[in-house]
Amino acid sequence: MKKSPESANPVIRKISNAVAHREVTLALHAARAAVGVGMLLPGNSRWRGAGSLFLGGTTCLLAARHRYGTDGSDQVATLVQGATGLARLSRSTQTQDALLWYVALQANLSYAASGWVKLLGERWRDASALPGVMRTRTYGSEKIYQLTQSHPKTSKYVQHGVLALECLFPLVHLAGGRLTRPVLASAASFHVANGFVMGLGRFMTAFPSMHPMVAYTTTPASHPAVAGRDDRAVKAAGLLLAAGVAASAALAVQRRSTVLEGWPTSRRFVTRHGNELLYETGGDTGDTFDTGDTFDTGHSDEPVLVFAAGLASTSEHFAWITERFVNETDHPVVSYARAGYGGSLRRTTAPYELAESVDDLEDLVRGVLPAGRKVVLVGHSLGGEIIRRAADRLSDRLAGLVYLDPAHPAELQRSERQSEGSKALSETIAQASRYLRLGSGILMSRPEWLDRLPKEYRRRVFAQYTDARLWTAGKREWEAVEKDFRAFDGTIAPLPVPGLIIAAQQTVDQDPEQLLLYNELSHAHSGHGETGGIEVVEGSDHDSLLTNAAHAHRAADLIATFLAEVPAARVPADAEQGELQDQPQDAARTEGTAR
Repeated sequence: MKKSPESANPVIRKISNAVAHREVTLALHAARAAVGVGMLLPGNSRWRGAGSLFLGGTTCLLAARHRYGTDGSDQVATLVQGATGLARLSRSTQTQDALLWYVALQANLSYAASGWVKLLGERWRDASALPGVMRTRTYGSEKIYQLTQSHPKTSKYVQHGVLALECLFPLVHLAGGRLTRPVLASAASFHVANGFVMGLGRFMTAFPSMHPMVAYTTTPASHPAVAGRDDRAVKAAGLLLAAGVAASAALAVQRRSTVLEGWPTSRRFVTRHGNELLYETGGDTGDTFDTGDTFDTGHSDEPVLVFAAGLASTSEHFAWITERFVNETDHPVVSYARAGYGGSLRRTTAPYELAESVDDLEDLVRGVLPAGRKVVLVGHSLGGEIIRRAADRLSDRLAGLVYLDPAHPAELQRSERQSEGSKALSETIAQASRYLRLGSGILMSRPEWLDRLPKEYRRRVFAQYTDARLWTAGKREWEAVEKDFRAFDGTIAPLPVPGLIIAAQQTVDQDPEQLLLYNELSHAHSGHGETGGIEVVEGSDHDSLLTNAAHAHRAADLIATFLAEVPAARVPADAEQGELQDQPQDAARTEGTAR
């Protein structure tokens, strides 16, 4: 709990530490029980408002020790207790009506958001969600599961009925009160059923506690029971919503501009497909300057490292590794964003295939690096498969390949864990793309791994992750990759250069099949002596291999050792010039300035 973001505040940390004492916790629970009994007694005193505020406040106070406060039912209960407590203590009818409207609007938001999220998920649409939940140990029921199997049509009607109830809940305010009783009765029945079937007992009291406010606000203004009701809260909520939408749009535009602009040192390159790749260069090998078609990487003979990122990932993920090589070695580096990611633009209208990204990488290497310069391709996750496929095409330029926890074309067929995970990945990427296109980037929470990157990279990476373009590109790539991988029926052909595989410990520990796949990939490089092989970074997972400074530096050390063992001879200039003449004209055009 002390590692949670809110505990970074010293005042909150002191309060949490005080509440964490056993005697204080017991005293608070005893007081809550006493107040709870008092709230069940008859009466309409203003003290009931104080009791509601006390229960809501102590729920928040105890959340640091008892994480029950993260449940939806407790969040709803705290919201209702806070709003109704303030309403009871207030002497202003306008304030009371505003607070009751607040709860009613929150009820509409809760039901509608839950319904539309379900509707966007495939399992609720095809009616497989209820049987799936009923099969789980945590929330399931064997009897209900058997009923869903013996009566599939009824199960489907029930699920689609829940979707309709939640998605259309706000319509209760547009029917002049005629839908209030049937809608609230259906919602309450739904929560009672959840309580008995799924064990969600607190849902039976928490969510229906919002229903009286919904009934109050849906009653026609002409009814004597609500005479003089102040409905200005609705207009205020509408204005706030409009302001929120405007702020969201402005932020999305600002972030999109940041993403497309790239870094001050970014350059652009046009591939044979017409795609514009944004890339950065760096290296302590002498002055780097624009030479028209290529950039000069100094006079060192050390291979240039070219980094290819993974699926729905950014080139900035390599920051810890690239900064290490730029600042401490003579190896120049090139990192780029694939078409559709970051500031790179996908101009082609042809259906995407993985070969397109392989073509783009080949064009980038041949088009921007000096003739005769050797390269080492470094790929993480899907980037590892892309560099493997590019190896034969670039065999005359390659000094080696480095795979960072790479994808394997047979993993979806041979690894049950990868195959099952692919379904969740497809849904996650599709939903993220859909939501962000609607302008919801302002609501996206800051991922924990982001703050482990070097500080100067965080703002730009977050801008990319809240931009729909990244997720749309990821969705496009994943659909093609999944189709390609599930059709893979061969073995990996021998590769023309040494290869190093750096695996994350959690990847190989959690899925033994993955280590066998890595062994096969390593065997494809076995014709090059003892150079390379497989190295495991202890304590790392698929992402922290790059985002955790210690793990990334360990990976950088392993890459440096590998580079010391691979040949670094320059490519004959005449041979390289001959090959460049065969490339499309656009494949050698660059723009911008270099670092």
